Amino acid sequence: MNEVKIGLCQMMVEKTSKQDNVKKARNMINSAVDQGAEIVVLPEMFNCPYNNKHFREYGESSLKDETISMLSEVSKEKNIYLVGGSIPELYEDKVYNSSFIFNNEGKLIGKHRKMHLFDIDIKNGVKFKESEVLTPGNKATIIDTKWGKMGVAICYDIRFPELIRIMALEGAKVVFIPAAFNMTTGPVHWDLSFRARALDNQIYMVGVSPARNVNYSYVAYGNSLVVDPWGKIINKLDEKEGILVQSINLDYIDEVRESLPLLKHRRTDLYKIDYEIKQE
Repeated sequence: MNEVKIGLCQMMVEKTSKQDNVKKARNMINSAVDQGAEIVVLPEMFNCPYNNKHFREYGESSLKDETISMLSEVSKEKNIYLVGGSIPELYEDKVYNSSFIFNNEGKLIGKHRKMHLFDIDIKNGVKFKESEVLTPGNKATIIDTKWGKMGVAICYDIRFPELIRIMALEGAKVVFIPAAFNMTTGPVHWDLSFRARALDNQIYMVGVSPARNVNYSYVAYGNSLVVDPWGKIINKLDEKEGILVQSINLDYIDEVRESLPLLKHRRTDLYKIDYEIKQE
């Protein structure tokens, strides 16, 4: 059986300092490994309060910088693959929301820059505009592991089915989504989004959120989860800080696809749509 144990670190991001967050992240990674995790995933913006005013201040640009170097060191030390949630990345005077991914030798094997920026204004709900500070990435991210191909995207990216479909067609068996849904969108859309993408593509979807801090300006939903290729939530945390280690059977993907061959039944000859929106 082709199994892998995944560790989800639902971390309470502190407002005190980057150093405190980096130290906590390392401790949680170590704890997940102690529980058997072979791939560990951190949440979105785990070294930085989720607020535009902090992104440039907490940003990093080099593998030698504090957060990124820790990710490299601990992945090698603990012999794990590590999806480093996301942090603000500084590059050519721009700021990206980026996930740095390392293999068990501490080598950078992928970097995903959030492609779809979270610019929303929900009536009587949340208002946020990442594009005031952040620059969007422009490519899907698929990494090679000893268990096969896996994808990484960030938060709002999950709302665009085309992106996850591309990853599945390219062979990704699992897609990891470091994310920080909020208390407006989370209760309604969090489970639904992950279940839908898993079901549509018959893959595992893994969502890792920060823990919920009701005393901060942006309140994350939490509820980190693992969804199987049948669209079933197989394990989930609540809103509090915690670690979830879940074993997944990658052979189950083939079983699901053989019994319900959605991808084989696609009619690509008919899916020709003009996406241009013409203005009157």
